[in-house]
Amino acid sequence: MVDLKENQTLYQQLSQAVIDYDEALSEQLCKKVIDAGLDPVSAIKQGLTAGMAKVGEYYKAGRYFIPELLLCSDALYAGLDILKPHLNAQNQSQQAGKIIIGVVEGDIHDIGKNLLKAMFIASGWDVYDLGKDVSCQTFVEQTKAVQPDIVALSALMTTSMMVMPTVIESIRDLNPDIKVMVGGAPMSQDVARKFGADGYAPDIVAGVNEAERLMSSTVQE
Repeated sequence: MVDLKENQTLYQQLSQAVIDYDEALSEQLCKKVIDAGLDPVSAIKQGLTAGMAKVGEYYKAGRYFIPELLLCSDALYAGLDILKPHLNAQNQSQQAGKIIIGVVEGDIHDIGKNLLKAMFIASGWDVYDLGKDVSCQTFVEQTKAVQPDIVALSALMTTSMMVMPTVIESIRDLNPDIKVMVGGAPMSQDVARKFGADGYAPDIVAGVNEAERLMSSTVQE
């Protein structure tokens, strides 16, 4: 068995593997976690999530850019693929929340959405990714099927973002209490409010924080 100090060293190495976008090392260290009989949740939180959080800080500080973020998310997913099969039912029931994410119809730019997905997964959310160029009908159908806590809409173009009010209204017709957050290059807090969204995320780092805020407001209500 690995002692506590060795555990922390292993988690730090795993965190660094994500920061260094070392996919192979992330896999290797996560296998070591399983072989040592360690808690996969601790490895996710103290290793993968901690690493991705630091990546987010680097992005905000201008040290990392989109290419680095994509590589870091690959390292994150590589580790998660090893650890997730070893999560028990109790671990999975303690997820932060359930969220649907997708790029609205008419827009095929999904890099930001994919990075946001990585951040949510690293933070323990149950993520349903609808992909890109998603129709209003699909958002409604999946909201009905999944019953998420939050629906997150993304758009990179001014033209495509104009469908968001229709999507939000349609989702609200299905469930008036559901929380909707929006994001993307042409969006702003004022536009989000005008469209009827509950929340707005200016970047992927803010996305998880905004979702957590919306979840807290739901509990308070």
